Amino acid sequence: MKPLDYYRAADLTEAAATHRPGSVFIAGGTNLVDLMKLQVMTPDRVIDIARLGLDRIEDDGDGLRIGALVSNSDLAADPRVRKRWPVLSRALLAGASGQLRNKATTGGNLLQRTRCPYFQDLATPCNKRTPGSGCAAMGGELRNHAVLGTSAHCLALNPGDMAVALRALDAAVEFRDAQGIAQAHPIAGFHLPPGTTPDVETVLPPGALITSVALPAPKGDRQIYRKVRDRASYAFALISVAAVLRLERGRIVHAALAFGGLGTVPWRDPAVDALLTGEAPSMALFDKAADLLLHPAQPREGTAFKLPLTRRLLRAVLEEATQ
Repeated sequence: MKPLDYYRAADLTEAAATHRPGSVFIAGGTNLVDLMKLQVMTPDRVIDIARLGLDRIEDDGDGLRIGALVSNSDLAADPRVRKRWPVLSRALLAGASGQLRNKATTGGNLLQRTRCPYFQDLATPCNKRTPGSGCAAMGGELRNHAVLGTSAHCLALNPGDMAVALRALDAAVEFRDAQGIAQAHPIAGFHLPPGTTPDVETVLPPGALITSVALPAPKGDRQIYRKVRDRASYAFALISVAAVLRLERGRIVHAALAFGGLGTVPWRDPAVDALLTGEAPSMALFDKAADLLLHPAQPREGTAFKLPLTRRLLRAVLEEATQ
C-alpha cells in the first residue's frame, strides 16, 4: 500500500489551496477507489470535496444548474429533469447499479476513466496510463474499444452514459481553476480525443475542480436514450444513442444525436444532425444518417460488429422518435 495524505476541504478556496501535483479530488469515489486498489492511480494526496455544498439542482432561467456533487440517483429522480430532459434521466438510470448511482456524482461521472482492460493491467503497456509506453490494445482483444476518434496511440473507449445525454443536450461544464477563477466550457470539446497525448482526457487545467453543469432549455420534446449491452444491468454500452428531436408539420426541425460505445469521447457529428434537419422522416434518410456517421469509422478485428449494430439501433431510435 502506498502512503498518502488525506485532506477534507471546507470550501472551494481550501480545496484549491491544498491541491498540488500528485493530488486528486474525491467525492463519491466510485471510479477512483477502484483504480487506487489496482494501483493504476497512486495519488500522493486525496482531497475530499464531498462537503462543499455543490449538491443542489437549481433553476437557471429556462434551464438548470446541476451541482457537481449531485448524485446520479438524485439527478435522475428530479421531477424537472424527468419532465423536460428525460433523455438525461434515462441515461443515468441505464448506468451502473442503484448502489453506485447513490454515490456517483455529476462531476465525477464526467471524469470517469476508461474501462480498457489494458489501462487497468499494470503488466501491459498503456499510453494513457504511462505516456510513451505503447498501446497493448493494438493487436489485442478489442470488443469493447472505440471505432471513432482513435489514433495510433490509443483505442480506449469513453465509458459514460450521462455524458452522452449531456452532449445531445448542449450542456456546459463549469469549473474553478487552480487560481479560483470561474470558467465554463461547452460539453462539446470537453473530452479530448487521444491524438498523441492519450493521458490528457479533458480540457480541465491541472488543479481545476468542476463545480456544476449548466443545462440549457431543451430544444426538442422527443427524447430517447437507448443502450445495447451484454446484460440487462450494470454493463457498459456496446452502443448507445441519445436522441433529441423536434418535429413540425411532418419535418424534423431540430436533431441532436449523440453516441456512446463508438468513440474515444462521447460522440456527436454535426453533419449527421444537419442531414436530418429540415427533412421528412424516412428509412432512406435514417440509413443516410448512419452512412454519414460511420464513414470515418476504423473498425478492427473484434469491433467490426459495432457498425451494423449502430445502423440498426439508429434506425430504431429515429423511427421511434419520429412516429
